[in-house]
Amino acid sequence: MTSDKMLPPGSTIGILGGGQLGRMLATAAAELGFRCHIYCPDGESPAFDVAAARTTAAYENQSALAAFAGSVDVVTYEFENVPAATAAFLGDQVDVLPGPRALAVSQDRLSEKELMQSLDIPVAPFARIDDLAGLEAALGQLGRPSILKTRRFGYDGKGQVAIRPGDDPAAAFEAIAGKPAVLEGFVTFAREVSALVVRGRNGETAVYDIAENVHRNHILATSTVPAQLSPTTAGAAREIATRVADALDYVGLLAVEMFVVEDAGVERLLVNEIAPRVHNSGHWTQDGCIVSQFENHIRAIAGWPLGSTERHSNAVMTNLIGAEADEWATLAAEPGARLHLYGKAESRPGRKMGHVNRISPRVG
Repeated sequence: MTSDKMLPPGSTIGILGGGQLGRMLATAAAELGFRCHIYCPDGESPAFDVAAARTTAAYENQSALAAFAGSVDVVTYEFENVPAATAAFLGDQVDVLPGPRALAVSQDRLSEKELMQSLDIPVAPFARIDDLAGLEAALGQLGRPSILKTRRFGYDGKGQVAIRPGDDPAAAFEAIAGKPAVLEGFVTFAREVSALVVRGRNGETAVYDIAENVHRNHILATSTVPAQLSPTTAGAAREIATRVADALDYVGLLAVEMFVVEDAGVERLLVNEIAPRVHNSGHWTQDGCIVSQFENHIRAIAGWPLGSTERHSNAVMTNLIGAEADEWATLAAEPGARLHLYGKAESRPGRKMGHVNRISPRVG
């Protein structure tokens, strides 16, 4: 249903999902004069606090979905595990952006890797796993250590288990409940980076500066810009992200996470995974760029011209996990720091409660 028409201010943007990404999308949309309608089953969703309208209903509730579709001018989503049937149902009535192919590919790790292979974009060695016999055969090919990952519903370290020398493959397969999976060969990488590309309805693209990411307990801890990359490698990361967005006929903000491998001082990139949405590793753009990832996503799905992705400052984004957000008063007083809290009612270990962007004059 997609058209190239620009939505005027005053239009309503529907957002599936009510977490912090939906909250920051709604805030960015409001600054452009849009209204947002959040659809989420969780009545305590933090995005509800900043939206003009809300629907609390299951993603399978077709009567609620139909009413939602009738109240908005375009639909987007803040997480990639939106049920395919939900997206298809809404897509028959209103534009859903990014489109269904991006959603389908990103929901399946095997589909992601097969897309990269079709584009001649390097990935870690992998094998499809459907049963224990297949896992044992794949371990013989890929060796140990390897990482077994469920094909669907895995993020922040969920749905994956390492298999090291001496580990029992049966125990690993049981740990993921025998679900369809992929086995990935272990990659010794120098660093992790992400490229954030925004693509408009007319195919216009722009890429933010590459962020260097550090994870702790499988959760993103920091994103630093500029990344420690050669200009050639940074350019290659931008080009990879753009190729993926074009191949998916993507509309909106797409994150492409990559490993940087160094061989004899030469850098090369392997794509790890993609996320069809605004991304944690792009939060630095709120304070380090002229136009944030959130505003550019809204611009793209609304058919507006893309905003500048230029970085005016160096930035280090630090996630505030669990009780770390309790130090809000100290962080608020820190020179050069910009605090973002998500309004979540309860602080729990491993839960993202906010982030802080530490900004300094641009170098590099």
